[in-house]
Amino acid sequence: MRPIRLCLLLFLSTIFSLQAQQPKKLNSSEIYEAVQKLNVLGSVLYIAAHPDDENTRLISYMSNEVKARTAYLSLTRGDGGQNLIGPEIRELLGVIRTQELLAARGIDGGEQLFSRANDFGYSKHPDETLEIWNKDEVLSDVVWAIREFKPDVIINRFDHRRAGRTHGHHTTSAMLSLEAFDLANDPSKYSSQLELTDTWQPKRLFYNTSWWRYGSREAFDKIDKSNMINFDIGVYYPSKGMSNNEVASLASSQHLCQGFGRVTTRGEQQEYIEFLKGEPLDDSNDVFAGIDTSWNRIEGGLALGNILSKIETDFNFVNPSSHLPQLIEAYKLLQNVKDKHWKSIKTKELKSIIEACTGLYLEVSANTPNAAPSANVQLRMEVLNRSNANINLVSYNLSTLQNGISKNMELLENQRLDFEEGITIPSDFNYTTPYWLNKQSTLGMYSVKNQELIGLPETPRAVFVDFNLNIEGTPITITKPLVYRYSKPDKGELYRPFEIIPMVSASISDKVFIFENDQQKEIEVTVKAGRDAIEGYVQMGYPKDWSVYPQKQKIEIINKGDIQKVVFTVIPPKGQSEGLVTPMVNVNGEFFTDELIEIDYAHIPYQTVLMPSESKLVRLDIKKRGNNIGYIEGAGDVVPESLRQIGYNVTIIKPEQISPENLSNFDAIVVGIRAYNIVDELKFKQKFLLDYVNEGGNLVIQYNTNRRLKVDNLAPYDLKLSRDRVTDENAEIRILNPQHSVLNFPNKITSIDFEGWVQERGLYFPNEWSDEFTPLLASNDKGETSKEGALLVANYGKGNYIYTGLSFFREFPAGVSGAYRLFANLLSAGKEDKIKLKN
Repeated sequence: MRPIRLCLLLFLSTIFSLQAQQPKKLNSSEIYEAVQKLNVLGSVLYIAAHPDDENTRLISYMSNEVKARTAYLSLTRGDGGQNLIGPEIRELLGVIRTQELLAARGIDGGEQLFSRANDFGYSKHPDETLEIWNKDEVLSDVVWAIREFKPDVIINRFDHRRAGRTHGHHTTSAMLSLEAFDLANDPSKYSSQLELTDTWQPKRLFYNTSWWRYGSREAFDKIDKSNMINFDIGVYYPSKGMSNNEVASLASSQHLCQGFGRVTTRGEQQEYIEFLKGEPLDDSNDVFAGIDTSWNRIEGGLALGNILSKIETDFNFVNPSSHLPQLIEAYKLLQNVKDKHWKSIKTKELKSIIEACTGLYLEVSANTPNAAPSANVQLRMEVLNRSNANINLVSYNLSTLQNGISKNMELLENQRLDFEEGITIPSDFNYTTPYWLNKQSTLGMYSVKNQELIGLPETPRAVFVDFNLNIEGTPITITKPLVYRYSKPDKGELYRPFEIIPMVSASISDKVFIFENDQQKEIEVTVKAGRDAIEGYVQMGYPKDWSVYPQKQKIEIINKGDIQKVVFTVIPPKGQSEGLVTPMVNVNGEFFTDELIEIDYAHIPYQTVLMPSESKLVRLDIKKRGNNIGYIEGAGDVVPESLRQIGYNVTIIKPEQISPENLSNFDAIVVGIRAYNIVDELKFKQKFLLDYVNEGGNLVIQYNTNRRLKVDNLAPYDLKLSRDRVTDENAEIRILNPQHSVLNFPNKITSIDFEGWVQERGLYFPNEWSDEFTPLLASNDKGETSKEGALLVANYGKGNYIYTGLSFFREFPAGVSGAYRLFANLLSAGKEDKIKLKN
């Protein structure tokens, strides 16, 4: 049978997901909605591939209108996407997008699940996807999710029949869902899971279709819909004061790093799901047709249903606590239910309702936002009963202590009790960091061996308190996480999760150091104390053919949270070489090699992530012409920092600073990724940029998407962007015009320069252009036609206009030598002629 510990993990993962926000306090309408959901024993699992793939309209409808327990299984955490709000990419972007999904579910009422699949970037076919993902592991995760969540209904976001016509991850998610639908009930498949859970057979599988699947609304209107169910997902919720599609818009707008902030919509809107497999439909247009979703579903449920249905029918909005005797009676009956699945789910829901009806406030806060193992932390507990209910605090148990602390105190109406406890963080408690990042991942998979963690959105917090209460003569335990509560004069009361951190961490100023010659560079290491009184030394791990001095540097940090910076001199070898450098902090004979990364955005909880602290050293043969580069920022990248690494003087140009006078000071202007998609001012500043080229300037524009361009004329000549991309980072690059100066000056570009690229070659290449443009490179994914729009160069007046969809924004942070050499050539375009004239 399944251990009680797993139920606790699942419970804690839910209650901790919102801990950086103020505690949820249900009002009467929300309590009533919770009672309505309590009386529905039906579940829906929505499956897709990425954050922001989910249809929040349908998730919200199933959760808030149908009142079903609804979850979204996203196979990935969206690590391979772009970031419109900051510089985080890859693993750190996955952390942000995980939290954005949790924020969305907090609005639409759903739950959030994941698999171990790593979003490696755009994929054109399921075959390619499953070459990189471990199919058996991802399929086992989908089976695990079904066995754990036990959905009556599964709804796929994507069509399993459209391989090669959409994102490979999308189609793969539907294919694996279709396969897992049958496997989940087969005890011979992934049998080790059955030590922790049971087999399960969902009743029906659907595909969430729409007119876009058929190309137009007119085409969709003509198709046979006899095997479809449709809903008006614009239904209005008086208790919320919003329509369902308004709720859904607010939920999807949480995906801010993907630019999903949007206006809300209202009114009738039809949603369709196509029946794929399972028990046949009837004429009721009901997704749960033939499935008993009442309390009658489980043995012993009839009596519970009678009690709880009456509460729903006669709900007292003025005084919800009047229902407490019936709620307590239902709670006691529920503890005798044999169905462990529904008992666990409904016990959690019922506890929340009892807590809300009594106005019970339980909180445990720390005097610090973080602490290292073995450190002392002062806790403050607040206990308040805001009703006339008979409630006693019997005891409380801290997860850091073996024994509970007895209290036996009556909680008088509206009389707050405050308790203080000092705890020591156990030395064997793990650091607070995303569990899927604890081990080295592959391109396609995260390594998680603990079956109980697989699928959870977050790492369960280690420090919490069980408040053991007696409510109207019935023992009930309510668990609360440890939080850090504080205030700021300009923001008021704020919450942060309590984190367990190393006693010391170290970071290097840059993630890549490019040595354009054999001259030494200084590398700054920042050591941060996670506790008071840190003494030790720092030494560096580095490649054998490099030199670093001094060998060690002493550190002494008095106060927790303070930093000390030390500088090491790094001497590169004479020839080309690459390797990693790692700061190693030794305290009392123990080495610490992790960097503590903090992610702080207003729309998600504060996050800390521990990652190996390392930077790439690259000694390359590179030449460049020109020194002063102007950079117009787009959707967030580290290109300016990367260009500084190879000796350029880079100035960030704000949109309002774009003028003929300012532009004339630069040897080249670079426009950041997707700038023409997100910077409104470029609509009025584009003329100045093109005039700059006409007068002899060099303009390099990085990729933009082909939708929602802010300008009518992206280039001085005809240029049409497309969705063409090359997703295989190892795809052959064919040089179309080997004699062109951009491929020869000041660096000779060859096929070697395209070795070691990461994630992709490039994206959103132009597919149509005027004769004034010269395409320089061609590439394509397996089985596709040649794509020649990756790098286009055109003379305009006295200068050069260059458009590139190559993924420099990914290659630079990875320290790809050839990407630096090629970009130096783009910035040097036109300088060859000027050198000849001088000579």
